[in-house]
Amino acid sequence: MYILEVANGAQHPAQVSPVLPADFRNITVKRYVFRWRPLVADCELYKLTITGSDDILGLVALIEHPAEQRIEIKLLTASSENIGQGKQFDRVAGCLIAFAAQEAMDRFEDFPAISLLPKTNLKQHYMNHYGMEDSGRQLYLEDIGLFNVINEYLA
Repeated sequence: MYILEVANGAQHPAQVSPVLPADFRNITVKRYVFRWRPLVADCELYKLTITGSDDILGLVALIEHPAEQRIEIKLLTASSENIGQGKQFDRVAGCLIAFAAQEAMDRFEDFPAISLLPKTNLKQHYMNHYGMEDSGRQLYLEDIGLFNVINEYLA
């Protein structure tokens, strides 16, 4: 897994790991859009960092739905400096989506899937960029789409 430094094209090895209680000191609304602690009480929360660094570049909150063999991406964000045209690193959201996809594959071997409820202005972006399928309110990945996002971002 790697992220790409936009300014020079350098690849930096990255990792996803669970958010620790001490991490919440640095997870501010200004940098990560949401007040994460109250929103993720029922979720598994993970962070993306450059390997060997403590700086959190992105966050994802996951909810497992075993009966549906699906993991829901409840919240997903890159840090403020990694969003939009002037972003420092690319592939942050893709790595987090691929991590969720890999978790679904590890947990639900038969028919794994991931889903998310996107903001309206991001729906088409998720479909075009990550191959997500439209199911009405939610987008999802399963089968070959799940494999494709894993191969693209975790390989």
